Amino acid sequence: MFFFPFSDENPTNKKPIISWLIIFSCSFIFLNQIFDPTYIVEQTFLSFGMIPAILFGHSELSGHLKIIPPFLSIFTSMFLHGGWMHIIGNMTYLYIFGDNIEERLGKLKFIIFYLVSGIVAAFTQAIIDPTSTIPMIGASGAIAGVLGGYLVLYPKANIKVLFWFIIFVKVFRIRAFIVLGGWIIIQFISFNGSDLNSGGVAYAAHIGGFISGVLLINIMKNKIAKKNRTLNGSVPSSK
Repeated sequence: MFFFPFSDENPTNKKPIISWLIIFSCSFIFLNQIFDPTYIVEQTFLSFGMIPAILFGHSELSGHLKIIPPFLSIFTSMFLHGGWMHIIGNMTYLYIFGDNIEERLGKLKFIIFYLVSGIVAAFTQAIIDPTSTIPMIGASGAIAGVLGGYLVLYPKANIKVLFWFIIFVKVFRIRAFIVLGGWIIIQFISFNGSDLNSGGVAYAAHIGGFISGVLLINIMKNKIAKKNRTLNGSVPSSK
């Protein structure tokens, strides 16, 4: 059985330039991993992935792997992906939900929102297992923040979801609060049953990013609303 959101019925009036740039950057880096014969994937993940034990000073990388300061790996890890399903899933979710958040916040605030969600996600995962030597990679944490923001702003938007079971294939229109609410519930359930030492999906990062997105969007939308009220109040009336 397979469920996959692939579109929403929530059009925007502005082009989501930042979302497109993130999608392009992540895709370019991933394709370089796949098709460059000189590319050493494991070394790249160790050098640019976020490793909790390295971040908190419990361990150190070998000399030739020390390319950037550990704190910068929080950012570089957001642009690395481990496989086709990883990159396709993340970029599809950003494509569906990122444009609405970007339009609502504006480009600069969206960048801040995205990066802060990713930072919180990374630290959530690192704090849960601070001595882990497994690199955390992927934009999932930051994109989880986008999902949290979307749930707050557009809970009743229709999401087109592909359902596939053996030979039965159908597209359903489901409210965002069901799709995204169901998604975060699955993350909590999966985290509760996961083995932190086995690698795999960073469920704690998803949860941290999602909660960060919910909190951030409430703070930022209130500031935008307040600014708009101030601007509207300062416009002189015409006679």
